[in-house]
Amino acid sequence: MLVGYARVSTEDQDLALQRAALTDAGCKRIFEEKVSGAERGRVELVRLLDQVREGDVVVVAQLDRLARSTRDLLGLAEEIADRGAGLRSLGEPWADTTSAAGKMILTVFAGIAEFERSLILQRTGAGRVAAQARGVKFGRPTKISDEQWAHYGPLLKNGSLTVPVAAKLIGCGRATLYRKLAKDDGLQMERAPC
Repeated sequence: MLVGYARVSTEDQDLALQRAALTDAGCKRIFEEKVSGAERGRVELVRLLDQVREGDVVVVAQLDRLARSTRDLLGLAEEIADRGAGLRSLGEPWADTTSAAGKMILTVFAGIAEFERSLILQRTGAGRVAAQARGVKFGRPTKISDEQWAHYGPLLKNGSLTVPVAAKLIGCGRATLYRKLAKDDGLQMERAPC
């Protein structure tokens, strides 16, 4: 069965053109909504995905009505395929997973998106290494200052102060103190009961 999905971004826009195109294409059921494509929990799209069955074909007037990015499109296409259904766009004839050529094109898109993600990871990794070489520190700053540690550290280590009490005095979590002690001593201290 052909199942249509129509979407416009705002309440004052009209779904009539998409509805007519989907009806002319032979869609027996059309899910419609007026919501931004950036919205994650689109109610009608979720309903469509819940109801689509093996052998169905999800039809859209144009791909941008279904997804706002290549990543979203590929994710939705995969979700539809996992249900044994196909995806077809009336405005982009190459986007038809019911044909071998359409499957190949979406596979190429998926490869390009994966390649782009790996390039981004490489660039950010190289940028992180360069920044660290310049002395930039990453992560959250420690809640324990050097002065605080110089005062409380020896008291914790000799047992005259417990971790829960020191955590309250310093204003940090107990786990932070346990990590600091373990890092200083190179061993894991036994935790006091809560």
